[in-house]
Amino acid sequence: MSSFFAMLSRMKNVNRWPLMRNTKTENICEHSHDVAVLVHALALLHNKRFGGAANVEKCVLLALYHDATETLTGDMPTPVKYNNPELQAAYKQLETVAANKLLSKLPADLQPDYRPLLLPESGEEYRLLKAADRLAALIKCIEELKQGNREFETARTSVEASIREMKLPAADCFLEEFLPAYEKTLDEL
Repeated sequence: MSSFFAMLSRMKNVNRWPLMRNTKTENICEHSHDVAVLVHALALLHNKRFGGAANVEKCVLLALYHDATETLTGDMPTPVKYNNPELQAAYKQLETVAANKLLSKLPADLQPDYRPLLLPESGEEYRLLKAADRLAALIKCIEELKQGNREFETARTSVEASIREMKLPAADCFLEEFLPAYEKTLDEL
C-alpha cells in the first residue's frame, strides 16, 4: 500500500500564515494552485519577452509540489524560518528529510519521477518558482489589506521588496503589468 497521495491530500489541512490574524484562511493546497498559475505566467513572460528558455510545464509541476513537505512539517512562518542562518539551514535539512519521507511512500518505480519535484535543484525554473511563491504571498497581503487587516502591512512591504531584489525581469513585469488589478474591486475588474 502506498500512502503518498493520501498524504498529499492533506495539503488542504495545513494553513498558511499561522502567526498572523487572517480575514480568510489559506491552506497550502490553495496556495500551490495560486503559485502554479503565477509561475506559468512568469515562465511565459520570461521566455516570450525576455529571451528565457524555461520549461513551462516543469515550472507548473514544481509549483504543485513545492510545499508538499509541509504535510509533515507544517508551515513555518517566514520571519522564523529566515531569522538566522543556522535556523534556515536546519529548516532546509528538515524539508529534505520530509521530502525523502514522502518519496519513501511511493512505489520504487515512481520515486525517480517525483524526486526532482520534491527535491528541486537550482536553475531557471526554480528561480521562477521562488518568484511566483513570493508573488502569491504579496497577493495574499493585498487581499488582506483590502479587507482592512493591517496585520499584513509590513509583510506586504518586505515581500514586494524581496521580489524586486530578485532582479527577475518577468517578475518585475508582473508587478507593473498585472499586480495593480489585484487592488481593484470586482466591479472595477
